[in-house]
Amino acid sequence: MSGSVASPFRQPKAVFAVAFACVVSFMGIGLVDPILPAISHELNASPSEVTLLFTSYLVVTAVAMLITNWVSSRLGAKKTLIAGLVLIVVFSALAGAAPTVNEIIGFRAGWGVGNALFIATSLAVIVASASGGFAGAIVLYETALGVGIAVGPLLGGTLGEISWRGPFFGVAVLMAIALIATVVLVEPIPKPATKTGLSAPLRALRHRGLLIISLTALCYNWGFFTVLGYAPFPMGLSPIRLGLVFTGWGILVAIFAVFGAPRLQARLGIARAMYLNLAAFAIVVLVIAIWTTDRAVLIPAVIVSGIFIGVNNTITTQAVMTVSPVDKPVASAAYSFVRFIGGGLAPYVAGRLVLAVNIHVPFVIAAGVIVVGIAILSTAHDLLTKAERVQARQVADAGPAGTGSAAPVLAPVPVPVAGAAGEWR
Repeated sequence: MSGSVASPFRQPKAVFAVAFACVVSFMGIGLVDPILPAISHELNASPSEVTLLFTSYLVVTAVAMLITNWVSSRLGAKKTLIAGLVLIVVFSALAGAAPTVNEIIGFRAGWGVGNALFIATSLAVIVASASGGFAGAIVLYETALGVGIAVGPLLGGTLGEISWRGPFFGVAVLMAIALIATVVLVEPIPKPATKTGLSAPLRALRHRGLLIISLTALCYNWGFFTVLGYAPFPMGLSPIRLGLVFTGWGILVAIFAVFGAPRLQARLGIARAMYLNLAAFAIVVLVIAIWTTDRAVLIPAVIVSGIFIGVNNTITTQAVMTVSPVDKPVASAAYSFVRFIGGGLAPYVAGRLVLAVNIHVPFVIAAGVIVVGIAILSTAHDLLTKAERVQARQVADAGPAGTGSAAPVLAPVPVPVAGAAGEWR
């Protein structure tokens, strides 16, 4: 793939308002990591029960993704963003005030509904309105993801030193700020000409490219959230030290999402970059599996895994949005539904496997699942090659860095494809 990637950081103010809200939203993923052991201790809950904080949040997020387009096509993008932000503020505050782990799990589920409405719509808004081209918009979105994931554990660890409840209240306050910024800075957005049906995301998965890359992402997220959801327990660190570990991890996620992924993809192409990155991630997870109880190996391996997570987030998101012949919001919802299912189930399964066998087995299985993802991805090699050609044309069309113009309308935008949609199935 040739050409230079347009700058992702010269954007309208509305894009940065949504990006800021994305940062805070993505804090919710890593926020609870440093306080998982503290919640387990303070509320007399087993590690397996505590991992349900991830499962309820991500599985509900995944299922709620199926209704996001139905809602946004009727309310409009701005109102949907606001609804999602309101739900996150309310349920994160309720989680902080909850007296039992089961109530926190329930409130995290409500938080997941708001997260789904926000994430799916925010990606569509950024992609449709950002200047500098489609690839630059994805890089900006993944930057927000990386910064949020990096800052989340640090905030969680810092506030967690005071109380395990602190991080939940912290997110409620920050999301309230993001809510105000969205209300003030994001202009009213026209509703799409046609309303999206409830079944649209599931029907979109009939397209081979979207389904295969989504299943690959499910396998990758299984490894991702096994590490994120269960690695804190064998580390045996205080909340602030756990926060620093996962902040280092998150910084690498952000750096390699923004800078590493475009360079790797330009050098190797989409297919080879994804194969190589997933293989390297599987090896790192296997290292974690073998040396789970050795902190001198476990902690650096967890931090280093952020490199491969950052690369994968950017390249996979670009690939799935390019190969899919359906509207971007529908493709985003279908893709997120599948991948978050893997992310949600993995921590809970890890906890059950530790109880049934030992602490090494969940990570061994996670490494194996990532390898299965490589095998699944290989069945779409022809589609990845086509995606490279499409993205090359998009870079050429965008022109020199920073010269692109913002899209004027934030309605669903058809993904450019080569030839008829049937050629992509």
